[in-house]
Amino acid sequence: MNSGSEKHLVTGAWLEGQDPGARAFLDIGDLELESGQVIANARIAYQTWGTLNADKSNAILVNHAMTGWSDVPGWWPSMVGPDLPLDSNKYFIICPNVIGGCQGSTGPSTIAPDGKPWGSRFPSVTIRDLVEAEVRVANAFGIKRWVLCLGPSLGGMRSLEWAIQYPDRVGAICTIGSSAVATGDQIGGFSTQIRAIKADAYFNGGDYYTQSKGPVEGMGIARRIAHLTYRTEGEMDVRFGRELQGDDTGRYAVESYLDHQAEKLSKRFDANTYIALTEAMASHDVGRDRGGVAAALSTVKVPTLVVSIDTDRLFPPRLQEEIVELVPTAQPLAIITSPFGHDGFLIEVEEVGKLVRKAVELGVSSQH
Repeated sequence: MNSGSEKHLVTGAWLEGQDPGARAFLDIGDLELESGQVIANARIAYQTWGTLNADKSNAILVNHAMTGWSDVPGWWPSMVGPDLPLDSNKYFIICPNVIGGCQGSTGPSTIAPDGKPWGSRFPSVTIRDLVEAEVRVANAFGIKRWVLCLGPSLGGMRSLEWAIQYPDRVGAICTIGSSAVATGDQIGGFSTQIRAIKADAYFNGGDYYTQSKGPVEGMGIARRIAHLTYRTEGEMDVRFGRELQGDDTGRYAVESYLDHQAEKLSKRFDANTYIALTEAMASHDVGRDRGGVAAALSTVKVPTLVVSIDTDRLFPPRLQEEIVELVPTAQPLAIITSPFGHDGFLIEVEEVGKLVRKAVELGVSSQH
């Protein structure tokens, strides 16, 4: 496989032997999935901030979004650190990278027990499987109860699952720009992105890691499709309109912007992981085998702060309204006004930060 600057021509996944930065790694053993399949010798990459107190009661779990990773300040600025909303002077904050991911957690790009990359053999994972891996992380640290579980998008799905499946292990949850169940519209978009990756001539059924090139172009097309759902029609028109980029490519400015987003992702992500986590989001349904969404949400007993972005077209506010209506312990819906759509949770850091502080207070109050 190529290394160094050429690495992302095959995969942008973190590769063993490279500098892991602030990441640490935790072996969580064999992980049995909802499907009954087992991921042998699973490993989770994670990062922490602050100090775990003696009785291990000051821990906060951050659930990252789909293409996020363990380095929270790297993707969610101004949220974690001394005196910030997730205050590392007071709390022990941990963000594990999801199972099925890349950047160090066991996923399709990592080496299976037989010494070869998992590739096409990596099993399908669900939101509940991702949460089960996070439970293993909590157990390893001796954390019996989180002050707060919070996250945006895919992270919000996991936070909600924590409240339903492990109500005695969370003080409060905060779900941002997320939902209780994937919609048909979302599944349609997700499936189109997956088809773009699989149609890439270099995909090779998912076993591309020993090639000189991987399905980078296919993942780039998927990212372009996705990014259009992360922002708003109005923003795209105001920001780019019909202007040409002004270089020798003949591209419109919006094309150049989407090309840039695709290139960025290719340097830090893996195409198989993109498929695995997109399929996990498509399968999301808190009501599965629990009597339906309403029945499942009615069991939530921890304080729940639900946050909407008013212009979000990937997770429109009606999906968060449903959670608030059906969760008995939900706070009034918090709405962030933003021209940036779904990506508002990344950009409107001041408003999001205020709500995160409120969520932390809810978790602390529930401990007393």
